[in-house]
Amino acid sequence: MPALLEVEGRRFPAEPEVAPRFSRGTLEPAMQVRVLFFGVLKDLAGQAADSLSLPEPATLRDLLNHYEARIPGLRTLSSSIAMSINQHYAGPEARLQPEDEVALLPPVSGGARDNAVEPTPVCSVEIIREKIDTAALWKKIQCPADGAVVTFEGVVRDNSRGRRTLFLDYEAYEEMALKQMHGLVEQALSRFPIRAVLMVHRVGRLEIGEASVVIMVASPHRAAAFDAGRWLIDRLKRTVPIWKKEYFEDGAVWADGEPFPAELARRESSHPGKPASN
Repeated sequence: MPALLEVEGRRFPAEPEVAPRFSRGTLEPAMQVRVLFFGVLKDLAGQAADSLSLPEPATLRDLLNHYEARIPGLRTLSSSIAMSINQHYAGPEARLQPEDEVALLPPVSGGARDNAVEPTPVCSVEIIREKIDTAALWKKIQCPADGAVVTFEGVVRDNSRGRRTLFLDYEAYEEMALKQMHGLVEQALSRFPIRAVLMVHRVGRLEIGEASVVIMVASPHRAAAFDAGRWLIDRLKRTVPIWKKEYFEDGAVWADGEPFPAELARRESSHPGKPASN
């Protein structure tokens, strides 16, 4: 009997059904795209990546229909996932090109400036595998012009879902996650009267009591620093492709993600193309 995977209270076979690859009869020419799976979708698919041959022209909807027909449980979750092409969010009607990198993403584990001073803005974003050194971040962000530095530190707790947590494992679509984090920091600097933002997220195995994410916001005044810090962590939790798997004495489960914002969850239709090389 195949092993079962538990997702949001439902059980699915842990391995995908064996089925022929996508085809539309004998339509030619065909193109290859690379498909990435993350979080619970990786468990459902039984793999982290796949090379898929599609007839031209093809869209993200064609690709999703292919996997919905072959991966048990994916259709149930498809309305809550987002998709990306070459590390940019895209909608189901987006046209695919040969060699595109497509990711299927489950919900992820989220004024005016003071004219008296104009210190150099600081923007630092990192994804790391070692322990986060909060003291070192403080030294990096501090400035005499600031009246407040607000720090948010997300810490691994020892319980979840009524069970004792042993440890957590974080996974990220790292290239895209860094781009999204940089975008959030830039938005925060434009939305709030703040001077600096540092954002660090850890991936890999984390033990109880260790920090998974640290966000520091520096500003001449405390209100702006608090507002920006809260906005940053809320947006990060909803838009940055990072997932958390919780391990217990009797098993493991991917943590329920917060829903993508409405503008991202399979609604965008433009194909952003491959990112430009610098």
